[in-house]
Amino acid sequence: MTFDRLVCANCAAPVSEGRCPVCRANRQRMQQEGPLAGLNPVTLIALLLVLIGAVALLAHQAA
Repeated sequence: MTFDRLVCANCAAPVSEGRCPVCRANRQRMQQEGPLAGLNPVTLIALLLVLIGAVALLAHQAA
């Protein structure tokens, strides 16, 4: 899940806005989890499709 859709229980605002210290801390933690943690699901699906296409192209070239 991406942090742009999360709502803070402390201030009831989106975590991505970082209105309170709890929001800012959670936003920072989620950004540091990994290189793909901040990407939205549509981008991840697009990257997966590009990877599948590249593998298919390589398999076709090898045959």
